[in-house]
Amino acid sequence: MTVRKRPDGPREIADVGFAPPVGIPAGVEVMSLAELRERAAVRMGREGLSTPQRPTFHHLITLSSGSLWHMVDFTGYALKPGSWLWVRPGQVQQWGDLYEAEGTLVLFERDFVDPGTVAAARMDDPYAPVLQVPDPEDGHALEMAVRHLALEFQALRGVPLEAHVAVLRHLLAVLVLRLSQRTSAVGSPVAEPGKAFVRFREAVERDFARTRRLEDYARALGYSPRTLSRATLADAGVGAKEFIDRRVILEAKRLLAHGDQPASRIAAQLGFTSATNFSKYFHQRTGQSPIAFRATVRGRSSECGGGAVPRTG
Repeated sequence: MTVRKRPDGPREIADVGFAPPVGIPAGVEVMSLAELRERAAVRMGREGLSTPQRPTFHHLITLSSGSLWHMVDFTGYALKPGSWLWVRPGQVQQWGDLYEAEGTLVLFERDFVDPGTVAAARMDDPYAPVLQVPDPEDGHALEMAVRHLALEFQALRGVPLEAHVAVLRHLLAVLVLRLSQRTSAVGSPVAEPGKAFVRFREAVERDFARTRRLEDYARALGYSPRTLSRATLADAGVGAKEFIDRRVILEAKRLLAHGDQPASRIAAQLGFTSATNFSKYFHQRTGQSPIAFRATVRGRSSECGGGAVPRTG
């Protein structure tokens, strides 16, 4: 993992790109949190990882001891030994105090695993849970899987490169499949969501920057607005219009936190006719102007507080 910083006042935004150590096959990297601390201290200083980052690759984090507060898309998660945090490409994250935790970090690019694993593990699902807590039996299996992956990652010497990469790919597939299929997500509903909601959710993910009108989604999907509202309330706990607005606000927050674009450009990307309309919309739903939000998220620590909603595992 490499981190490049761009000037942005007292708090800098980190561009994170995937770059494994020299001599290691591209696509996956396994390290301890102690190794991450050392690397971050050299390149960024002790507080460097607390700045907002929007990586282009997956992060799997699990602890063996201590605790870690980690922000993902502006929600705080309290990670404990045995629980797992999965940060997907495009999500904005901020690390807590790494000196209070020991554990393992697995970094990998989407294309490192086979397409079947990508689909079965829901790797492209933007609504997949972030924090997961396995039951004791699955927890032991996950612990063994990540240990085996870490051991193989360090075992390049004396092994043909092609075989080494194949083993890593298979071991990573085992880990992500077990994590996605056999654990319970914190705060997730027990039942599978209904067809109407799934179709609506996919349409919102595709078109939220084009339209914020519930009527447009209802017409495109062949449902009445009332049907979509009932389905969304049942499966997401909010109305359909609120679901659309939350997705727009999330993307606005991501762009404001990570980039340097002015509000006018972000407004245009999200389908607003003017920066004024965007600012009003954002303020009504967050209580802050876009510029105030940017200053807040870049100035605060990722410790518990600052308006974050804690999730524990």
